[in-house]
Amino acid sequence: MLKIWGRINSTNVKKVVWAAEELGLPYERIDAGRQFGVVNTPEYRALNPNGLVPTIDDDGFVLWESNAILRYLASKAGAESLYPSALHPRAEVERWLDWQTTALQTAVGPALHGLIRTPEAERNLQAIEAARQKTETLLPILEARLSESPYLVGEQFTLADLAVGCTVHLWFNLPLPRVPHPALEAWYAGLRARPASREALALPLS
Repeated sequence: MLKIWGRINSTNVKKVVWAAEELGLPYERIDAGRQFGVVNTPEYRALNPNGLVPTIDDDGFVLWESNAILRYLASKAGAESLYPSALHPRAEVERWLDWQTTALQTAVGPALHGLIRTPEAERNLQAIEAARQKTETLLPILEARLSESPYLVGEQFTLADLAVGCTVHLWFNLPLPRVPHPALEAWYAGLRARPASREALALPLS
C-alpha cells in the first residue's frame, strides 16, 4: 500500500492526499512534521534527507517533493485527465505546478506563519501585510484565466487545479481582507464540492 508521510495541515501534503483520493488509490497517511516530529529521526532522514514532508513509499519506491509525487502518481495510474500526455496541455499543467510552488505559495506563506502559527503578541504585522499585498498582485492572473475557462487548463480538472487549489484554500481561509475575485471564488467553491477534496480542503487551518 502507498504510504504518505506528512501532517494534513501542510499544503504540500494536502496535494498528495487529494491526488490519491482523486485517483482512488488506497493509502496510509502517517502524521509527521511540526507537532508530530518524526522528520528528524534517522529512519525518516534515510527516506528524505531534507527532513520535510511529504514523502511517499510506494511498494519500496521512495519519493519526495510534492509536485514530483503528483506527477508520479498520476503517471502510474495512467490518469490522462489529471496529467495529459499531449504536449501543450501537459506543458500548461507543468507551468501551473511550478507557479504554485515558486510564486503563489511563496507569497501566501508568510501570512500563514504570521497569523496561524505565531502567537498574537509575536506577530510581524508588516510582514503579514506584505504577504497579503504580494498575493493580491498574483490573484488577477488566476482570475483572468478562470474567467475564460472552468479550469486552469481548459475544460478538464487537472493536477494544476489540485495544486493551486490547495494554496487558494489557504488564502481564502486566512483572517485577512481580500479583493473580490468572482471567477476564482466560483472555481474554489467547485473544488470544495469534489468528494476527493474533502480531507485536503478541511478546516480549520493550523
